[in-house]
Amino acid sequence: MNIKNLCVALLAGGLWIACADSDALAGGVIEITDQKVEASCGQCKLGLEGSGCDLAVRIDGKAYYVDGTKIDDHGDAHGDDGFCNAIRSAKVSGKVEKGRFVVESFELLPVEK
Repeated sequence: MNIKNLCVALLAGGLWIACADSDALAGGVIEITDQKVEASCGQCKLGLEGSGCDLAVRIDGKAYYVDGTKIDDHGDAHGDDGFCNAIRSAKVSGKVEKGRFVVESFELLPVEK
């Protein structure tokens, strides 16, 4: 194989990988296992559209609403360190599916001081 063919093969392979990754982000399922993420109110702190206060997580820089646990399941959302006033850390497992994070486990981590 000459250099030109090698470059074409590598480029085509790289584009295929990039397309596979973008397909997963666009509508496929992304599995998350015991990952530390930011958790907060999607509307108050993470810039998501909506009405009212709903729990969201930010995974790799992108925010998703959460299904499987609610904002008030983790304390007073409007308290000093609540999700509407602070971005907290959480350890989560689940999957991003259809633009939402479906929780298998959600552990709110202590406030870092």
